[in-house]
Amino acid sequence: MKNEAQLTENTSVLRTEHIVKLFGGLRAVDDVSIHLNRHEILGLVGPNGAGKTTMFNIIAGAFRPTSGQIYVNDVRIKKPVAHKMAKLKIGRTYQIVQPFSNLTVLENTMVGAFINTSSPKEARKKAAEVLDTLELSHKADTPGKDLTLLDLKRMEVARALATDPKILLLDEVMAGLNLTGSDMMMGVIRGIQKSGVSIIIIEHVMRAVMGLCERIYVLSQGKLIAEGTPMEISNNQQVIESYLGAKKHA
Repeated sequence: MKNEAQLTENTSVLRTEHIVKLFGGLRAVDDVSIHLNRHEILGLVGPNGAGKTTMFNIIAGAFRPTSGQIYVNDVRIKKPVAHKMAKLKIGRTYQIVQPFSNLTVLENTMVGAFINTSSPKEARKKAAEVLDTLELSHKADTPGKDLTLLDLKRMEVARALATDPKILLLDEVMAGLNLTGSDMMMGVIRGIQKSGVSIIIIEHVMRAVMGLCERIYVLSQGKLIAEGTPMEISNNQQVIESYLGAKKHA
């Protein structure tokens, strides 16, 4: 596997080739090939049911693809299971935040850190560092059940960062947030990118997608229908009709 010094900004750190996922007769993902460059923020968008979260589940090892390949730093992952993908430094958040309600923010974040250590002392240290980075230290002793939606979302990101990822999958971390909360989360994501993490985001807040992403893939009914810069995607007629359900008028 390539070391850090050998990787360039245009090197693909994650690549999927011809991924298919069947659930019975349903093709939830249908021949999807994407790549993520080093230190890039990549968007994965599309209507509900397009297959976006299924792709995250496949990349993170929660689902085995029916067919297709996954490569991390150009190395094919023969059996992409969750613990193996986590050890390969792939972290993720979940669309529906499910904190341990009676645990504090610090303790919730420690759960992520235990992927890399069995020492409570080390896990606590890592969790505290992440909370400090995300400006959540003042909530460290707050139980999960007492958090606002914004703080729950930030804690979900903190738990993922505590796994020490090089690739981070963010699944609708701005869903339900107001404008101020979305702006704060956009700042968090930019900070994570600057720390050296490559990011894929699933998001319906298009202002955030257009403002954060260097490239965007669009899925519809399990198929990849477009790839391009935010400007290219916003002017793509097929995307407009599939995602927005309307034709663009001259």
